[in-house]
Amino acid sequence: MDETYSQANKIVQTSGRRKKITAIDVVVAFVKYTIILLLTVSFILPLYWMAMSALKIPEQVFVIPPIWFPNPARWINYIEAWKVDEFSLYLFNTVFRYCLPVVIGTVVSNTFVAYSFGRLKWPGRDVLFAICLMTMMIPGQVTMVPVFIIFKHLGWINSFKPLVIPSFFASAYNIFLLRQFFRTIPEELSDSARIDGANEFQILAYVILPLVKPALAVVALFSFMGAWNDYMGPLIYINQSDLFPISLGLASLSATLNQVGIKGLAYPYLMAVSTLVTIPIILIFFFAQRTFIEGIALTGMKG
Repeated sequence: MDETYSQANKIVQTSGRRKKITAIDVVVAFVKYTIILLLTVSFILPLYWMAMSALKIPEQVFVIPPIWFPNPARWINYIEAWKVDEFSLYLFNTVFRYCLPVVIGTVVSNTFVAYSFGRLKWPGRDVLFAICLMTMMIPGQVTMVPVFIIFKHLGWINSFKPLVIPSFFASAYNIFLLRQFFRTIPEELSDSARIDGANEFQILAYVILPLVKPALAVVALFSFMGAWNDYMGPLIYINQSDLFPISLGLASLSATLNQVGIKGLAYPYLMAVSTLVTIPIILIFFFAQRTFIEGIALTGMKG
């Protein structure tokens, strides 16, 4: 009994011992965190410069050495820059006529296709999936002109249809992302639901979707960010200013400022609107980062 007690005590003492920290460990940790700190500053510095430049008066814009925090700060630049053009209309177009429809179309279409590739067994499934992945190697510049001609013949130019309708046809990247996540879910769950009489749509709705929320959040976030930051698509298909999304409105701000005779504050105004446009993306990622990271980390855990 005493021998057993002494062995147990020895195990507890051994497990309770801390690893001795050497000078090499301290140096490695210092270098590691220094690199992380420098990388963090390099990412934050452009955002900080953009936000601070929006608060400057014309005399402070191109001063050397640069002014890192303007004094006095001209906060009214944000309001004046937003009102100098129809950015409220551009914001409405971006959110309700572009981003939200694209998010809905992307999530719905890719969910069904990925479920078919990942959970259902049918002839030629793997071959068709391989062909689907091959389309990721085709540059967008190759299909840009033919797709434009198709949409022109359909009469969709100067509308959001060329930007929104393709999202209702699944894309290879999102299919792959969701398929890999679907394959991590045990087949026994689907088999149990089939035994209870559920069809495939019911299995998808009540069994699979509640378990793949992180992956769906990743797809939704990617599609929202892609639509929010998209410049080339609206530039090709939209020519009317009342249909501009916020990316085209920001690009045309310099010309608008020249037309209304505001030249000195052009740079602060551009930085002000750019900051306001960037804030929603930062906030969305900040509040959804746990779900976003979970969806990325768990995707592909099973081949």
